[in-house]
Amino acid sequence: MGVMDKFLNAMKLNDDDDDYYDDDYYDEEPVESKPKKLPSITKESNAEIEDEKPAPKKVTPKVTPMRQNKKTGNGMEVCVIKPTSIEDAREITETLLANRTVVLNLEGLDVDIAQRIIDFTSGSCFAISGNLQKISHYIFIITPAIVDISGDFQEILSGSFDVPPINNGL
Repeated sequence: MGVMDKFLNAMKLNDDDDDYYDDDYYDEEPVESKPKKLPSITKESNAEIEDEKPAPKKVTPKVTPMRQNKKTGNGMEVCVIKPTSIEDAREITETLLANRTVVLNLEGLDVDIAQRIIDFTSGSCFAISGNLQKISHYIFIITPAIVDISGDFQEILSGSFDVPPINNGL
């Protein structure tokens, strides 16, 4: 094994140098424990032991339920977040990880910062199998995997439906 030793020495992976450092520490002598004397068993005490029945062992089920990946009941909260800097993208991700829907309002934010926030958020959304939809030019909705988005937001917001006016005869 001369070739292997030369290779290990060249790579400084050989343990020969480490042996010197190990000698600085002295191992304590092991303490011998004296065996405890058991009380002598008489016929009377032996009869008492035989009369006692061993306690039944607790039976545990062989099948252990697994945690569900998708939690039910959560995801009902919607958070509206209006970031002011790129550092706020972390808050958006933490909200998504808590299984809460985020309405992201980027109005009034610099376009470069808004683009970086959308990039970060879309990556987070992809990582958790979430959904990101554009509601309007500067407003987005981001949902975790447990929340489904249905409908075409662009069609709804473009004015393809009419909202009846509220005129109660005034």
